[in-house]
Amino acid sequence: MRLIVAAPLVAVLGFAGLALTESARQTTRASDLGLLAQLGAEAGDLAHRLQNERIVAADLLTRGGPEQQDAFADATTATDAAVAHYRRHRAKLPGGSAADQAVLPRIDAGLAGLPPLRAQVRTAERASVSAMTFSYRIVIADLLSLRESVTLGVVNARIADGIRASAALSKVAEAIGQQQVAVLRAIAADELTPAMQQDITAARTGLTEQGLAFLALARPAWRGWWEQAASGESALLLQRMQDQVSRSVAGSPLELDLDTWVTATRQWSVRLAELRQRVDVVVLDDVRTAHADQRQRTVVEAAAVVVALVLTTLVTWAVARQITRRLRRLRDAANAVAFERLPQVVARLEQPDSSSVDPDELARRQAGDALEPSSDDEIGEVGQAFTAVHRAAVRTAAEQAVMRANTAEIFIHLSRREQRLVDAVLAQVDRVEKDETDPDRLHQLYTLDNLATRMGRINASLLVLGGVGVGRVRHHDVPLQQVLQAAQSQIEHYARIRLGLVDGDVAVGAESVDEVVHLLAELMENATGYSPPGTETWVTGRSLGDRVIVQISDEGVGLSPQRRQQLNDLLARPPAIDVAAVRAMGLVVVGQLAKRLDVAVQLRPGPRRGTIAEVALPGTIIRPLPPEEFLLTPARPSRRAARTAVAPPYRAAPEPWAGSPPADPVLPVAPVFQPAPAPDQSPVPAEELVIYHQVNHWFQADRPGAANGTPWASPADDAWRTAARADSPEVAGTTNSGLPKRQPQQHLVPGGVTVPRQRSEHRDPTRVATAMAAYARGVAGRRPNLINN
Repeated sequence: MRLIVAAPLVAVLGFAGLALTESARQTTRASDLGLLAQLGAEAGDLAHRLQNERIVAADLLTRGGPEQQDAFADATTATDAAVAHYRRHRAKLPGGSAADQAVLPRIDAGLAGLPPLRAQVRTAERASVSAMTFSYRIVIADLLSLRESVTLGVVNARIADGIRASAALSKVAEAIGQQQVAVLRAIAADELTPAMQQDITAARTGLTEQGLAFLALARPAWRGWWEQAASGESALLLQRMQDQVSRSVAGSPLELDLDTWVTATRQWSVRLAELRQRVDVVVLDDVRTAHADQRQRTVVEAAAVVVALVLTTLVTWAVARQITRRLRRLRDAANAVAFERLPQVVARLEQPDSSSVDPDELARRQAGDALEPSSDDEIGEVGQAFTAVHRAAVRTAAEQAVMRANTAEIFIHLSRREQRLVDAVLAQVDRVEKDETDPDRLHQLYTLDNLATRMGRINASLLVLGGVGVGRVRHHDVPLQQVLQAAQSQIEHYARIRLGLVDGDVAVGAESVDEVVHLLAELMENATGYSPPGTETWVTGRSLGDRVIVQISDEGVGLSPQRRQQLNDLLARPPAIDVAAVRAMGLVVVGQLAKRLDVAVQLRPGPRRGTIAEVALPGTIIRPLPPEEFLLTPARPSRRAARTAVAPPYRAAPEPWAGSPPADPVLPVAPVFQPAPAPDQSPVPAEELVIYHQVNHWFQADRPGAANGTPWASPADDAWRTAARADSPEVAGTTNSGLPKRQPQQHLVPGGVTVPRQRSEHRDPTRVATAMAAYARGVAGRRPNLINN
């Protein structure tokens, strides 16, 4: 949202900044123009004072009387005052202007040269009037150039024309001053030379041209001011004197009164100065008005920019909030679909009962409505497109789940059919082995038996890949050593397996025995298959209290770290059913079994070479053995005994959860308890309580009253008879080590313990199917005492 709001704001600020910058620049220019116009007006006053000082200096050099000395002193004083005013305004002018770079330095240099020039006028007896007047003329020309340069860059034509008109008046006054000096020189020389006549003619021509220029630029009111200044007796007198000078012939003296000429020209210069000052006042007022208008315009533009910025911010924020709200809603819905709903659907589709799923119906139900119902813009189109993608993903996952379920069903049906045939082959091999005495033929039968056993393991692997158990129903825990021996009997190179240190006080739970055997058999098969033929594979099993660690070590070439990591990842996360899973069926089956049993399987490098497969059996599938069962464990049996002596005889009985549990099977075992001693033997007398002798005669058959045929009886006689049998227990069965088993609740007094009513349990369809498959296999094979049943 910040980016959406910031983008238009940056654009508005950019354009507003450009507009305000230009307005501020115009305002600054208007302010600078006011300073330049004021400085130009001061330059005009200074030029007028220098023109007056120049004519007085020329008169002083020409006549040199005390009156001229006093007039020159007054003129220099007035000029110094004008210079002070000029320099004060000159200091206010900002640097960087065109006038600052060109004209102003020359004016400063000319003003700095005035004191030496004045000293020369006062002290020189015969100073050159032309040289002196030329120095004044240079400074005055620079001041007039400054007035003209003020108009550079002025956009307002009215103001520019006013400044040019004022400069034209200054040039008219300069033309009169030059004419003054030229006439004064001719009068002083008592002869009008051609050069002097030429200067006088040029000055009068300049006066006429600059007067016409002023009239062309002047406003109507200014023309009236000009006509007023040019009228009157003094103006007419000056006009007649100028005409007289113009008619004079070169080489002849000028017949002109000097005082009258100086007075008439000075009065005309004063009237021109007054006219110029009035024009400068009007021009300065226009500049100030323009500056105020420009400043007001800048303020208005700034306020408009602020208002536009606020409106843009509000509108952009409202639009961006709506867009971001929809985008966030679309994002949350997409995240919920991607990370919650779709994984949940895929997880449910991985269940075994997904074969009956309709992909189209599931996709329609799970996809639901569109993530963004609006479709009139791009966001709505994105929401509809993502909904379509979700629907397609659910449909594809459902189709793959149906395909996997069907493939698993194929595996299960083929495996169970094949397993029946394998069980039949094993049963037939057992019958032939019983009657065979030839060692060579017996060895061949053992080889055939091993092949059939391995085929049964492959069928069990197909069942595991199909997602069901191995089809075993057991009721007794099996010691760890016998589990390892049973796994050893199911591989090809069983003779190369060596059992190391195996703790005998632990057993594997009955419900997990066959799957643990299958898992260990696959690992043993890999260990013997990928190691040299002459090497041995060692298997150890140690109990750590909360778990049992089984290690299978081979002497092969080992695995690279990358390959070992790949295989460990495969064991931790087994893939789904596909061609690759069937090709690498051993480790995939191990991973599936480990996931089902919550067993940790990891491949590690051996201490020298080879690979160690470490299996951590959790405490949930481990059972402790009582001392009487593991202390008298017989020596390691043969391969066939290990395969046939793990479980008790199979009984085709109803499932344990379907009704009352069946009674424990009775096996023919050697008597455990010695018979009672004969009468002639002298057993060790037992210590008996006195009260036993006191009440024992109550229950003797030869007690008094028994001969009368009336024996005494009570409802507790059955309980006493049950208690009397406690010293001579009946043997109902033996453990794998040959020890007798106690029959549960055999010596309970009738009525002493209330047997709780058996509550109904939930029946898992998968377990029921596995039990029925085991029952069918047992009926078909009729082969008891086999680990593969």
